[in-house]
Amino acid sequence: MVSAFDPAEITVAILAGGAATRLGGRDKGLEPLCGKALIAHVLDALREQADIIVICANRNMDRYAAFAPVCADATAGFHGPLAGIATALQACRTDWLLTVPVDCPRPPGDLAARLRAHADPAPACVVRAEPLFALYRRELAAEAAAALARDEPVWRWQQQIGAIEVDFSDAHEDFVNLNTPEDFQRWEANHRD
Repeated sequence: MVSAFDPAEITVAILAGGAATRLGGRDKGLEPLCGKALIAHVLDALREQADIIVICANRNMDRYAAFAPVCADATAGFHGPLAGIATALQACRTDWLLTVPVDCPRPPGDLAARLRAHADPAPACVVRAEPLFALYRRELAAEAAAALARDEPVWRWQQQIGAIEVDFSDAHEDFVNLNTPEDFQRWEANHRD
């Protein structure tokens, strides 16, 4: 039976802890895009989807804190997205955690609702071919920490926990990610308001 979507049962974690090597090491989420930081675009797209939004980061905490509460990775350095997911699951107080990477300025407006519609009885749902867009039960915190300790990639851990893939092929353009200066320029050219 599909449960009704309730934003109060979901925390969104924006994963902003990458090294951004294709941006010369600059913090991707703080890069300007159409006159404001990339993180601000992501937040705008997610505000209606959850009552709580946090940013998972491992540098520039004060700057990110101006946008939303920050969950700092438990270990210093760049340990991949599973580090942010494990940290966010540990801090999560709602039933579900929705993860979204910071490099996608406009994730689908119905992302949380569509993933939640497929979630019962699965422990997690993930957008097909986009493993960082996922909805997890908060009870997975210990399993995420164990997978991080084993240095598992996110997709492998998702397979191990039995995550269900959800088809978003009708919204593929909403999953554009920005990794290079050219990506930022191209997005700005296509989204002038």
